[in-house]
Amino acid sequence: MPVLIDSGYTATITWLGVSPGQASLRAAPQDALELGFHGISGARHEGENRPSCVRVKNLYPKGTEIRNVRQLSILSREEMDAIAQQIGLEALDPGLLGANIILSGIPDFTHIPPSSRLQAANGATLTIDMENRPCILPGREIEQDHAGHGTAFKDAAKGRRGVTAWVERPGALKIGDALTLFIPDQRAWAP
Repeated sequence: MPVLIDSGYTATITWLGVSPGQASLRAAPQDALELGFHGISGARHEGENRPSCVRVKNLYPKGTEIRNVRQLSILSREEMDAIAQQIGLEALDPGLLGANIILSGIPDFTHIPPSSRLQAANGATLTIDMENRPCILPGREIEQDHAGHGTAFKDAAKGRRGVTAWVERPGALKIGDALTLFIPDQRAWAP
């Protein structure tokens, strides 16, 4: 019996991007991404390992070298549209959010189970770490382009900010590719 089962959902990649460095969260749109075990070459969150940050401050002193399970930021087009509506914009530019991949077609995307896989037809596979909790950085980027709207982002994005992921099997992705969602075959934790 497989440990990861086909969820029956397939998403379509509608946008790809790369945040090129530490100075800004903004991601530049791309037609395709070449993913290695390190993530995306030259990207903000590139690397097989990374220094620990505020997200794991209860586990490690800041700067401790840990495995990089935050190589990619993946969001849902449907959830982004809901955020845009709530903050009073017609649409939300994924580049302002530092997104790498925008998908369409998986409901309640931000809450897919950790350790789920997104797999392309060519075998490229991404492993979901967990929900990417909203922070103030995207709000600052939105505010620069749409004054009066960025400050509402953090609250509007709760439960809709997408997930972080890492590359389990390298390969290329391009806009229009389909990714199949595989989920862990286990019951919910019930202590």
